[in-house]
Amino acid sequence: MKIQNDARYAKSDEWVRVEGGVAFVGVSDYAQSKLGDVVFVGEISVGSTLKAGDILTSVESVKAASDVYTPVSGNVVEVNHEVTAKPELLNSDAFGAGWLAKIELSNPDELNGLMSATDYAEYRKE
Repeated sequence: MKIQNDARYAKSDEWVRVEGGVAFVGVSDYAQSKLGDVVFVGEISVGSTLKAGDILTSVESVKAASDVYTPVSGNVVEVNHEVTAKPELLNSDAFGAGWLAKIELSNPDELNGLMSATDYAEYRKE
């Protein structure tokens, strides 16, 4: 299981990496490995206002379908259309080309409620 040290993690297996007040959001390497080969990523709307815990999108794999939740609140300012066109990017590059959306944070303090890389690694050992 790959873990990105500069990201924060939700118990629902999404990651957040903040750059200049904007949060990149994606699914963890652990989550993508449990899903198996991802074949579909649902559309995300730029301009959507989301609260932490809202459904960001859904993904489907050869094994199952799963909702992806946003770990932070804010406005969607950009979506990764490449990953909707090539869903397999979630499997091959979950922390790079496989990001899902950029969210302008409305409450940066929410990041404090997410797990560090170390805490997430411990959480997933269980």
